[in-house]
This record gives sequence, C-alpha cells and structure tokens, in this order.
Amino acid sequence: MISTTGMPTTSALKLIDRTEDRQIEQIRKSPEHARAISIFRERMRDVETVDDLMKDRDLYVFVMRAFDLEDQIFGKGLIKKALESDINDKTSLISRLTDPRIKELYKTLDFREGGKLNFNTLSSRWREEMVDRYLERQFINSHKESNAPVGEILEFRKKAPGINSWYDVFKDKPLYAFMRTALGVPESVVKLDIDKAADWFERKFPLEGFKDPKQLAKLERQYSALSDTANGVGGAPGSGALQLLSMMRSSPGQARIVTIDVALISSVPRFPYR
Repeated sequence: MISTTGMPTTSALKLIDRTEDRQIEQIRKSPEHARAISIFRERMRDVETVDDLMKDRDLYVFVMRAFDLEDQIFGKGLIKKALESDINDKTSLISRLTDPRIKELYKTLDFREGGKLNFNTLSSRWREEMVDRYLERQFINSHKESNAPVGEILEFRKKAPGINSWYDVFKDKPLYAFMRTALGVPESVVKLDIDKAADWFERKFPLEGFKDPKQLAKLERQYSALSDTANGVGGAPGSGALQLLSMMRSSPGQARIVTIDVALISSVPRFPYR
C-alpha cells in the first residue's frame, strides 16, 4: 500500500486515484487477505443458515470486515439475532437498530425464513461481489489509518450515491461529520430539531447535488481545504483557508461556507441524532 501520511489531502487523493487498482491488487495478494479470500470462496458456498455462518469464525470475521463492522465482531449474539429477525416487523431487532452498517449487512446477506435459508451463497457472482466489497473496505480503512481526511473522502465517495434524504446522513456518524466539515456547519444548526436541521442542510446543499459529480467534487475540495487548515497540513498556516476562499469566489451563486471555525472542525462532533 502507498502511504499518504502527512500529505496534503488533494495531493494524496490524486495519487490514490492514479494507483487505486494497483493498491487493491496488492491487498488481494498479501498473505493475510489472500488466505481470508480463499477461505471465503471455499466455505461460503456451504452456508445456508445464520447458524452456519456463526459457527465458522473465519467466515464470520470476513463478512463483518467486509461491512466495516470489525468493531462489532465481539457482539456475535446481537448480529445473529439481527440476521434472524424480520425487517418488515417494526418491533424486530433489525428494525430497531440504528447502525446503517448492520442493516446493509442484513439486506446484502438476505437470509430468509428466520435465518434458515439463503440463496445468495450459492451464487459465485454474489461471492465475488462480497470479495470486492471486502477489498474495497480494507483499501478505505488502510488510508483512514495513514491519512484520516483522505480516508473520510474515500468513505464519502462510497456512500454518496446511496443518499436519498438528509436523515440518511444524520444516522451515519462519519458521513454526518464529513458534511458538517465540508459545509462549515455552525454549532447553532447542530442544536436544531432534526427536521429543522434537515431543512437547513437542504437549503445549503440540495439533495440532487449528491447525484452531480461537479457538486461532489466541490464538496471534496472544501473538506480537503478545511481539514488541511485545521491540521496544519500543506504549507504555511492558513494556506488551505486561502485556497478555499479563492475557490468560493470563483463559484458565485453556489453554496458558501458562512463560518470557518477551526476549533469546531478539528474536533470530533458529538452526534446529536439517535
């Protein structure tokens, strides 16, 4: 893997964009991940029930890592009950859980009949899609470890196409933190009622912007400039802010940052929506 530690965010992203395929291939061939992928391909085809998955620790860990749930691997009982529950029942465990990662896991694995049946595991195409998901997740997480702002932008790129409402953003902590920073959200907005906050964000950045590559690229540039300024990266103090202000002047009529609060954006915001 190519390290981007200490690099300005924009420069690091350019390097990553040029070398992403090569880096993912390096992950695929590394002994640890090559072994995990081989085991998954060999054994997952025999998984028919949630119990089958839970009994094989190698498979269970692989699947959890593919959905960025490594921090929840210890909660095996909770995951088992969630996968066995009925998402159409509003009182079920999976319906009550707020973690979007677990719901994505549930929908992608798609166990039927209370966790007693699964057709996906019989499909070689589905298994290869899971391998690709696993590799992408290791790629993103490795960059989060070496350069946090870069990792957060890679995370944003993955999630942006699936954003259909501002509530999708609010329930996802990393995504919400990204948008707060990129849009320069003042503390007064954070304290608003959730519906009023959604209205504020919609005025600041209309939802259709998540389908517009130019608007997404602009968000990335704003996030990069503010993150680098807060972290003192990229040259003289304030250079990131000057870059951001220049960019904003060149885009009249677009959403503008009304507050640049380095103390605010350099801290991890407390997530107010649960």
